[in-house]
Formats: sequence, structure tokens, C-alpha cells
Amino acid sequence: MRLKHLALSLAVVMAAPVAVTAAQAEDGIYIPLFTYRTGPFAGSGIPIANGMADYLNMLNERDGGIGGIKLIVEECETGYDTKKGVECYETVKGRNPVIVNPYSTGITLQLIPKAAVDKVPILSMAYGLSASADGSNFPWIFNPPATYWDGASAFIRHVADVEGGFDKLKGKKIALVHLDAPFGKEPIPLLQALASDYGFELKFYPVPVAEMQNQTSLWLSIRRDRPDWIYMQGFGAMNPTAVKEASKIGYPMNRLVGNWWAGSDDDARPTGADAKGYTSLDLNAVGTNFPAIQDILKYVVDKGKSQVASKDKVGENFYNRAVFNSVIMAEAIRTAQRLTNKKVVNGEDVRRGFESLDISAARLKEIGLEGFASPIKLSCSDHNGHSGISLVEWDGTKWATVVASIQPIKDKVLPLIQSAAEDYVKANTGWPKRTEPCDKSS
Repeated sequence: MRLKHLALSLAVVMAAPVAVTAAQAEDGIYIPLFTYRTGPFAGSGIPIANGMADYLNMLNERDGGIGGIKLIVEECETGYDTKKGVECYETVKGRNPVIVNPYSTGITLQLIPKAAVDKVPILSMAYGLSASADGSNFPWIFNPPATYWDGASAFIRHVADVEGGFDKLKGKKIALVHLDAPFGKEPIPLLQALASDYGFELKFYPVPVAEMQNQTSLWLSIRRDRPDWIYMQGFGAMNPTAVKEASKIGYPMNRLVGNWWAGSDDDARPTGADAKGYTSLDLNAVGTNFPAIQDILKYVVDKGKSQVASKDKVGENFYNRAVFNSVIMAEAIRTAQRLTNKKVVNGEDVRRGFESLDISAARLKEIGLEGFASPIKLSCSDHNGHSGISLVEWDGTKWATVVASIQPIKDKVLPLIQSAAEDYVKANTGWPKRTEPCDKSS
């Protein structure tokens, strides 16, 4: 995610009632959250902002932070606008953040060149530049647990599974309905490569940002072209509009598969029972039946320290996705403390923590999230992990998991990531070589 959009005024929404000063930041671990509670993508941004903040604030309330050090959690409102996101970054970088979450592909692309200069790691969880999974060329960028290319390959693997094998893809017509923005275009190189390898026809249906809620003509074109399968790389208001239009033209809903940013509850809920069968890739479980989520309710929501509009929003898909985002941050910080024997870590320390990150199934159980997500293990060269991706289906009222784990087609994805990373470096004259040694102490 994602793109340039409306110019909205910069606002800072604090997780605490007082302003965070540079002096306070020195006494804790400063984690700025780039959020978009306003603008055309607010429907997705609000649960994401709430889930990120609530998990970190739960650690403060329950544990006194991480390793006994309080977390200073601050939101900077971007409105999902790239320019405002860069302004947020320039505002917070002087406060020594240990990590930055752009939560937008467009903002991420602008911050990638700045990370190595400012020594601030960037976490773009399952979004951003797929090639930045190559830690050799992007030592300050991390995008676990899966890239957009992993996602697109998992979709193709799912199609092959349903059709009876990869050889059955030959002659099939597969469409990509995508937001006409950097985020939406990310899967295209991988899909083109797979189309060449497996012999399927690939068709593209871009959705301009200004037309997200006006897709009738696009879906009439789809009805005319009759693709066998559709992969949707959408976000925000584009998704519920697309699901509703697909239903209206009678497209088989179980042949429409969304990327993991097209699987929020509000993407399918407006179409209700008519969306039954719509499927989406997913990275996390839904619901509140996890000890960590129960602790969020106990220590944050029930005490009125959350911005959730109602308690039943806790546990929805994007809320839980954002919780997982904060779990990754917290575990990187915890790993950095262990590696450095320091309590108050900085950005350079947390970069080391990321490169030694190992969120195993046992660790997920230990932190109260058993079965919540696939394990993640990163390294010096692999900043993604390329984890298994689940498939969920809308049953008319809620999401249900139908495939627990689909593995990316790694033998197709990894070479493309390496070549794309090398191309990026060549295209950016003077791109700094990696100077950070690979950590051997993990």
C-alpha cells in the first residue's frame, strides 16, 4: 500500500494525553505509527490504526513495556497521502524512532532511500516493494511475512490446485483487477512471468482512484471477456464496490480471489449473503479467542484506552492484521535487547533484531497467539520469510478459513526478487553497499 492521494492536513494523534517530547523519547522506546483515520481509505485505516496501537499499549499496561522499558506510541495522520507520509517521517525522525511503519506502498517507496542514511529500519508488513525482501541490497527494509509476489504466486497455486494441476492452466484466462497505483501494480511482473511459464492468458483491469466506487463499466467488460479466474489487488472503497459489482453480473464468487488487503470484514459485509463464496488470501486468524487479544480487551479496551468504536470491532480481520504487525515490531525490539544487552535500544539495534527475528510456533503460543499466523524467520539476506498464506471464504456473515496454508511458488518468486533488487540498485546511481555486518550471535 500504496499511493499519492488527497492533500490532507498533517495531524498528530497521540496515544497518551500529553505531547511526546524529545526528552521523553530518550526515556523509552519511541514507536511512531503512520496511520490514516481520515480520507477515502479510512474504512481500512481505522481498524489498522486501532490494532497496532492497542497491542503496543497492552504491553505497556500489562508488562510495563518491553524488557521493563515503556513504549512511547505516537500516531501521525497521513490520510494515506504520500506527501503527508514523508512529512510525518521528517517530523518524527529527530526523536530517534526505533522503527517506522509507513503503512502505504507509496510512502514506503519514498522512504526506502532515507532508511540507510537515517539508520531507521522500515517495516512494510506484507506491502511495499517486493524486491526489498533482499536484505543484501536493502539492509534497512523488512517486509514479512510475504511479498505481493508471494501472494500472486499463492493465488496461481490455488488456481492450479482447483483446476487439477499447473498443466491445466494452459489456455485459461486469468484477470487482475487492481487499483491503478503502485500498490495495485505490484503483482504484475510476477503474474506476467507465470503466464509465460504456464501458458495462461493474462488480462488487466485497472481501477483509477477516482473511480473506486464507480466500477460498473469495468465489470461489464469482465462479463464480456469472461475470465476463468480473477485476482483482486484492491484496497479501501474499491473492494466492496468490486465484490458487489461481481455479484451483480453473476460472476462465480468462488473464482474471485482477493489479495490480503481485499479481505477486511467491510469488503464483503455490504454485499452480505450475495458475496458468499468470495475468497481472500490472509495472513492472520480472526476472532478474539486468543489470550493476547483477551489481554487487549482487559488492559486497554475495557479501560477506555482504545479508540475502537465498539468492542465487537476487536478481532475483525484488519484489526488482527495490525496486531500481528505490532507483534513483529515488539519481537524485533525484544530480540534487539537480547542481542545488545541493552534495555533502551535504537534503530541500529532493532535492525539487528529484525535480521535475527524468529517468531516460531512455540513463540506464538508463548505470547498468547497460538495458531494466529504462520511462523516468521528472517535472516541477513532474507528480510521477508515468504511464509505460508491462508485462504479465507466469506460465508455470508463472516470469514472462515478454507485452506490453512498455501506456499508461495518460491522457485519463481525468489529469482525475480533477486533480479529486481539488482535492477533497483543499478537504476539508483550511488546506491550504498551494505555496510552492516550480518549478525552471528542469534
